[in-house]
Amino acid sequence: MKSLPKDITDPVYSKRVNYTKLDQFLLKYIRDERDLPFIYFTLKIVFILIPCAVLLFTPILLGWVWWLVASLYIALNVVFFIGKFALMFHCTAHRTLFKKEFNYLNYFLPYFIAPFFGHMAHTYYSHHVGMHHAENNLEDDESTTMPYQRDSIKDFLLYYSRFMLSGIYKVVAYFKRRNRKKLMYSALQGQIYIVLFCVIMFSINWKASLCVFIFPYFFYRFVAMFGNWAQHAFIDPADPGNSYKNSITCINSKYNWQCWNDGYHISHHIKQTLHWTEHPQYFQDTITNYSSNDSVVFYKIDFMMVSLYLLSKRYDLLAKHFVNIGDRFNSDKEIVDYLKVRVQRFEFGQ
Repeated sequence: MKSLPKDITDPVYSKRVNYTKLDQFLLKYIRDERDLPFIYFTLKIVFILIPCAVLLFTPILLGWVWWLVASLYIALNVVFFIGKFALMFHCTAHRTLFKKEFNYLNYFLPYFIAPFFGHMAHTYYSHHVGMHHAENNLEDDESTTMPYQRDSIKDFLLYYSRFMLSGIYKVVAYFKRRNRKKLMYSALQGQIYIVLFCVIMFSINWKASLCVFIFPYFFYRFVAMFGNWAQHAFIDPADPGNSYKNSITCINSKYNWQCWNDGYHISHHIKQTLHWTEHPQYFQDTITNYSSNDSVVFYKIDFMMVSLYLLSKRYDLLAKHFVNIGDRFNSDKEIVDYLKVRVQRFEFGQ
């Protein structure tokens, strides 16, 4: 186990003294200067990734050269772009990026950029903000992890396959039951748009479409479900609606630098509009809540590693990275026993 570190090394905002002319120009358009890194990352997508994608649709590349470039494109996207974009997109779903007078710019990410990463313009917001946060991983959350044994590979594959096969139907049905027609139609439209778009692009160039649009569609969903599995793996059976007890947090992780402090999932569910740079300080300011609620916090690992350790039943490694806030546990064995209780499936309807 780990003791609570004295220093939190995850990224926070430090107001700059000097701004370049480009900074000053961009700041006129965005709501919060702390989101300036989002703009620069988007520019990297526009000037690096998208030109490579367009190249795959042209007749310039032939034979093995095309396949080499396609492989490099997929590797480039997976390693440097898709995860970081997904979490930037997540942040902008909770906090609008551009100022009200430039609201038309807020359509750029969901309609132009997002399809390169397997995202749908409307469905993501409807599912994540409209349903997941509203239901907080409880029974009515159609992406809840509760009815699954969360250290079981079989259960994870069932969870993922159900999401892929019937996820959109369940989300639409959820909003229909709640009589939230706007979100219902938005979710459905987004799914229709991305499917039609992929079909059209596939008919134009099937090889390029597989690499540029269809692969990211399936890859992102697997990674998202794999991450959500960890985020809501350790749930207190006596208090499953308590965000301190149904979510986890990962601190001092390289992942937080790469993906905008996404490791702070507990505080994200508690204050979903909290700016991504504020989570480390908020964590420290509310640390007594983590102790009193027996929260699960890990040190120097991310959600992907948590899921990998959990599904391989490496509780010893989870215990090794577990942060013993408030000195609640006396040994790694106590932590292992505690975590095993938290991953048991819930039986609904009883």
